[in-house]
Amino acid sequence: MKIILHITERKQWEKAKLNGIYHSDTLGSQGFIHCSNPQQVVKVANVLFHAREGLVLLCIETDKVRCEIRYEGITEGEKYPHIYGPLNIDAVITVLDFKPQRDGKFALPKAIFNIEDRH
Repeated sequence: MKIILHITERKQWEKAKLNGIYHSDTLGSQGFIHCSNPQQVVKVANVLFHAREGLVLLCIETDKVRCEIRYEGITEGEKYPHIYGPLNIDAVITVLDFKPQRDGKFALPKAIFNIEDRH
């Protein structure tokens, strides 16, 4: 089993739970939901979400995602997972608070290692 991660606002996740499906802002504008591997998510968070509060980290089991997942990159370098369609919320196995540290930078929550070990 493989885990990918997605950063979102807690409000947006709460709305998705009520609707039974998750739509990111980029799904409408770019056609996919941006995700990261555990090794990539801190870099993404520090570039795009520096010092931002109210975020959660969706831990997604790839085998449960109903839409296509493609690994893509802008250049020949690092590839990121993209979900091409709405995310079925039953693919989200855990939701972790994702808070910046005092300096505004993010660190990988320690709980992520427990999730990877269990699966």
